[in-house]
Amino acid sequence: MSPFEEAAVLVMDAYGDDAATSAYAGTGNQLDPLWHLGFFDSLGGLYTAMTMYLGFKPFEEGTVMALAAYGAPTYAQKARELIHLESDGRFTLNRGYVAIDTCGLYRPFTRKFYETFGPARQSHELVTDHTRDMAFALQAVTEDAVLHIVRALAKRTLSRNLCLSGGVALNCVANARILRDTPFERVWVPPCASDTGAPIGGALYHHHQTLGGKRDFVMTHPFYGLEYAQEDITRALETAGLGYRKMSEADLVAEVARNLANQLIVGWFQGRFEMGPRALGNRSILSDSRSLAIKDKINAHIKHRESFRPFAPAVLIERAHEYFELDQPDPFMTLAPRVRADKVKVIPAAVHVDGTGRIQTVDRKDNPRYYAVIEAFEKLTGVPVILNTSFNRQEPIVSRPEEAISCYLRTKMDVLVLGDFYVTDRNPDAIRRALDAFVLR
Repeated sequence: MSPFEEAAVLVMDAYGDDAATSAYAGTGNQLDPLWHLGFFDSLGGLYTAMTMYLGFKPFEEGTVMALAAYGAPTYAQKARELIHLESDGRFTLNRGYVAIDTCGLYRPFTRKFYETFGPARQSHELVTDHTRDMAFALQAVTEDAVLHIVRALAKRTLSRNLCLSGGVALNCVANARILRDTPFERVWVPPCASDTGAPIGGALYHHHQTLGGKRDFVMTHPFYGLEYAQEDITRALETAGLGYRKMSEADLVAEVARNLANQLIVGWFQGRFEMGPRALGNRSILSDSRSLAIKDKINAHIKHRESFRPFAPAVLIERAHEYFELDQPDPFMTLAPRVRADKVKVIPAAVHVDGTGRIQTVDRKDNPRYYAVIEAFEKLTGVPVILNTSFNRQEPIVSRPEEAISCYLRTKMDVLVLGDFYVTDRNPDAIRRALDAFVLR
């Protein structure tokens, strides 16, 4: 699905069918295997095990990646002993510390690990300097390993295009370092790089390898989920007891841009929902990139999550290079390049503590309405960047209109947009029913 006719391909997962890490040379519709590592030599497995050690749940690896930016290199050098890097770009996990091959993810470390790095944090305990510094160490050794693999792959294939997949490919900080610190000039990661890509991957494999089909599809957007009709939306709004206005696209875009410029928080529900784990403009919460106060409000009163978690800057594709140290599209939030020094004070809410931003480039042809909102925001403010975070509180990203309405009413969002319908009604009866229904569920 990548835009390349030829590329090196690297899969880094927690576990796969017979390997966690494997490399290929891709040309046209062919993938030629180059090598694969042992089943338990797994960067993804190590990252998940460390995520649990730090008191977070599996699938909260992104939280640990965000936390790492707040840490210091206290344990980084010692943590490099967890992974043995080999001369040909391969690696093995150090069984003296890591025991996921014998005990799995729920007893993943040896006594030596705990003697060296200290006891695990329990989920109810405060995040401490130890937590932050171990997150830093984990991210550092992961980046070391990824760059080690990628540099060797670049030498072997001589390609300057790289496709990444597997859950580790969602590590946007490591991906940005690939562009900055290796010979690869373009990096492409699908929005469904994790196990969520297995269904479409299976279909494409059959099309190309079994049936011999030509390679004629490039994924430029992720919007392949369900879509809901206007009748579904109005029925949900009326059932919830909310007033609403139906607006033309031009009026809707202009109103939402004004809302964002006035630092209101907008729940944005449009068309087909995104595949993969990230909201990319059809099931998103939108806000002003210029306001640190808005970022704190969303974390505290809408998302109810840790204050160190960043938000993604969504930027018009033509203007991305002006704000970020990046020279390629990234429509799927798979890279976290540095924000240019002269723009940090312009979009402070979009800048993580390490000076990076998990960027989303927005192309008019792939999502014209989303693009139009950012374009209108720029006309009002001079800034072609807004904040985008997933439309949810602590539940999965909303899919149906009813879920979007419930999330809107249970949080402190100012505006809800469902297709062409614009809502600011937050009457107490509707809020009470939404809260009661969510508790009963």
